[in-house]
Amino acid sequence: MAASSLEDQLRERGLEVLGPCKGLSQRPELLLQSAVLRDFTPAEADMLGASMQMVRARPGQLLIAEDEASDWMMLLLSGTVDVGKRRIGAGETPQESDITRLAVLKEGAVLGEMSMLDGEPRFASCWALSDVEAAVLSRAAVGGLIAQHPGVGAKLLVKLTQLLAQRLRNTSSQLVKALQRPPSGPGPGTA
Repeated sequence: MAASSLEDQLRERGLEVLGPCKGLSQRPELLLQSAVLRDFTPAEADMLGASMQMVRARPGQLLIAEDEASDWMMLLLSGTVDVGKRRIGAGETPQESDITRLAVLKEGAVLGEMSMLDGEPRFASCWALSDVEAAVLSRAAVGGLIAQHPGVGAKLLVKLTQLLAQRLRNTSSQLVKALQRPPSGPGPGTA
């Protein structure tokens, strides 16, 4: 069976596909706030945007599903997104109490970049907390961007690498803190 197009995947998710994301340079606050776009010139931002699809979601709508295989990421243009992970032992259709909130993301944030880059299933789910507009970038579009505008493609990959490195540092720091806490229950060898 042939893989469905990016637009078909987004529509199947229930997202409203608005077409190419033209004019990212017309959002100067986004260029300043987004860690990914911060060093892009307006012309470079427009080249990147032209390779992305713009989508709209309503509050409560699922944007990304945990464990789903897909090869695209989102740049949050407006609105707020909740990122959550199913707790171990939660069923396939977990209740709200079975979800651990990992983050609340705002305009300029990137979500889904790990799966876009490595092709592995999604680590967490993302829901719109408000009306959301996002620009969606597929792995194939990144390849096209690298072929047609190598400088822009390289800048994007460097920014995504920096973002992932910072997230790894934050996670490692949290792990070290958790490992340094004294145990909360009886230790080994106690009765």
